[in-house]
Amino acid sequence: MLSAVFVTFAILLDRTKIMIVCIAEKPSVARDIADVLGAKNKKDGYIEGNGYQVTWTFGHLCTLKEPHEYTPSWKAWSLSSLPMIPPRFGIKLINDPGIEKQFRIIESLMQKADEIINCGDAGQEGELIQRWVMQKAGAHCPVKRLWISSLTEEAIREGFQNLKDQSDFKPLYEAGLSRAIGDWVLGMNATRLYTLKYGQNRQVLSIGRVQTPTLALIVKRQLEIENFTPQQYWVLATVYRATTFTAIIRKSDEELAQEESDQKESAKKSKRTVENRGIPPITDLSTGEALMERIKNVPFTVTEVTKKAGTEAPPRLFDLTSLQVECNKKFGYSADDTLKLIQSLYEKKVTTYPRVDTTFLSDDIYPKCPGILAGLKPYETLTAPLAGTKLNKSKKVFDNSKVTDHHAIIPTGQPPVNLTDMEKRVFDLVARRFIAAFYPDCKFSTTTVIGETDGIEFKVTGKQILEPGWRVIFAKPQTNLPDGMTDPDTEPREGDEERTLPTFVKGESGPHLPTLNEKWTQPPKPYTEATLLRAMETAGKLVDNDELRDALKENGIGRPSTRAAIIETLFKRHYIRKERKNLIATPTGVELIGLIHEELLKSAELTGIWEKKLREIERKSYDASTFLDELKQMVAEVVHSVLSDNTNRRVTTMEETVKEEASKKTAAKRKASPRKPKAATKEEKPENPPADEWIGKPCPLCGKGTIIKGKTAYGCSEWKNGCTFRKPF
Repeated sequence: MLSAVFVTFAILLDRTKIMIVCIAEKPSVARDIADVLGAKNKKDGYIEGNGYQVTWTFGHLCTLKEPHEYTPSWKAWSLSSLPMIPPRFGIKLINDPGIEKQFRIIESLMQKADEIINCGDAGQEGELIQRWVMQKAGAHCPVKRLWISSLTEEAIREGFQNLKDQSDFKPLYEAGLSRAIGDWVLGMNATRLYTLKYGQNRQVLSIGRVQTPTLALIVKRQLEIENFTPQQYWVLATVYRATTFTAIIRKSDEELAQEESDQKESAKKSKRTVENRGIPPITDLSTGEALMERIKNVPFTVTEVTKKAGTEAPPRLFDLTSLQVECNKKFGYSADDTLKLIQSLYEKKVTTYPRVDTTFLSDDIYPKCPGILAGLKPYETLTAPLAGTKLNKSKKVFDNSKVTDHHAIIPTGQPPVNLTDMEKRVFDLVARRFIAAFYPDCKFSTTTVIGETDGIEFKVTGKQILEPGWRVIFAKPQTNLPDGMTDPDTEPREGDEERTLPTFVKGESGPHLPTLNEKWTQPPKPYTEATLLRAMETAGKLVDNDELRDALKENGIGRPSTRAAIIETLFKRHYIRKERKNLIATPTGVELIGLIHEELLKSAELTGIWEKKLREIERKSYDASTFLDELKQMVAEVVHSVLSDNTNRRVTTMEETVKEEASKKTAAKRKASPRKPKAATKEEKPENPPADEWIGKPCPLCGKGTIIKGKTAYGCSEWKNGCTFRKPF
């Protein structure tokens, strides 16, 4: 008995000698992990206890070296030094006193550690951030990987019980490293190349592997709008029994070809024959008037009445892009705002990992769903019908083959407390989508009635909801939701309006009143952040079908986690501006894309192919060294092509673009608020700029601090504790 006690004591004594260093990506995440591990002693830059030292980064501590740090001659910008391709890439600490101090602490801990646990964000960027720090710190002990999809205590505990080997994530690191090197090689070389060749007055022309094709999408759409020539046409309709029927118009050869192409690409691969009936489009008034005259005294006869029952499945769960799209459409939030808000909700443990590109859940989540639903207390009126029942397990929700590292964004079941108003709105979207996934399909009936008069066919369609099913989750008004958990609109879906038709019988006939309405063809709409995100996701292809969109995601440009930053970069470079929700390319942006003749730099489709290769590196089906060799070859070809351009083209200076933007804003303000007479304005105090209203408000990112004003931007009072909220003036 005594020997057993000594053995136990010896084991405990030995255990205290082993020190495990855990490194998280943020101080707040480190605190959550330390709490679970029982580490309570707060030190400078880490938390210690129970055999663990839990430390943190502030996102990126390291970055790739600058050109002159490889070769001093690369410091000066010159065309003769291009392309700049180092024989071996190196990393360095970011030049910041706070970063340098924290790194020295991490380095000291890692040098003495018996084991390191990488607790970085469970994604490509998180893997890169932590591996670079470990490399720079010279870590030489064994490394484990914590891989979790939420920051709840249960998830962290479960993750530590199932730690993985760091080696399992080498392909993820190689993909992240290839992306970083690819961005460096293309960005550094192309930016210097185009600046020196086409810039003026020391203006830098920033070129990026993803930002330039994204800008090209906006410019292309803008030019389509500017060059659009409206075409006049007329719509022939007739009113029969207080119901408006519209003349069926024959489809053009182009429309038929497009329908056939869509059917081939569609996952369902329907082989139904495309019906093409009706009259040719009415493109002149005299033809329309002649048709009206021809039918006005001929009775209208109902020739077909068809009723078709249909079902509509609940909307997909959210991936990051679809959440950003929805928040932009409903609340006007930018993609960057939404990313910060959903990241904050993840760190507050109420939603799962946000940087995901799948709308599916893995089968192992299914047993946890009743508990998650039970935890959504503000939504008890909606979850009550599901309580105690066997939850529906749809293949449109649960599909292991569609989930890789992480599943769709869902609630964790933790109480949603201490959320800002903006966070509440985002959480509400996520929660309702999750609840709706277990509700029955919506059942509806579609009635189509076709009639004719003097050989001309007319059509009307009506839709009637028979059983709303999941739609009750989004119905208005939404009540009994405490703590401000209200709003988002009902799910707006095209063709959703209910129109119950009178009862028509085949063969019935009677008088009618024809009408002829003048119409004009409309140009394509400018991109909003919502539609641009969708275009980036599908490499510029306009796709509504969910299955087809999933297939095209492989070739999307950028990653879900980086697309918001790309759009923000275009704003900062003054390549685009915003008019209401619309994204408009500035003269500089338009001219820059006009200058670039190399399709590799501006084609969304070609960039999508490169993105696909990066994903294949992650899956070990493509070699990282091959990707980088191809990239270097591409950059060399771009340099040669641009240097061969003998024209004297130049881009409008940025100053001109900024002045033009400022004058447009001033003109818009004057138009919105006309000047008052001088006598009336003398007594008034000047108003604070609208942006100053931010000061003192709760931080929309962390929710703990308040907004403070710095020299160039607004920030959060919790910045010392790791909150990264920043809003430039």
